[in-house]
Amino acid sequence: MAELPVLDDEVIDRALRALAWSHTADHLERTYEGKGFVAAMAFVNLVAWLAERANHHPDIDIRWNRVTLRLSTHSAGGITQADLDLARQIDEVTASN
Repeated sequence: MAELPVLDDEVIDRALRALAWSHTADHLERTYEGKGFVAAMAFVNLVAWLAERANHHPDIDIRWNRVTLRLSTHSAGGITQADLDLARQIDEVTASN
């Protein structure tokens, strides 16, 4: 598979208007807050399934009922279309729950 190019800030910010993610210098970030630890872990398992299907894996930080996800294409050195695509998929499943 060919390496995806790193997107410029304008493209990323425009795409994020429709997503529940923030943009830092080198990654996308979102924090999900569940009703407790079990809900947070269920969310992590759902994200794991989506990530594995996409072959694109976020950094995940779990703090009891809060899960922070960070998306970046490490091999490309920044944010690529793969990050935006996975962010969109995660938003779609969280909106339906």
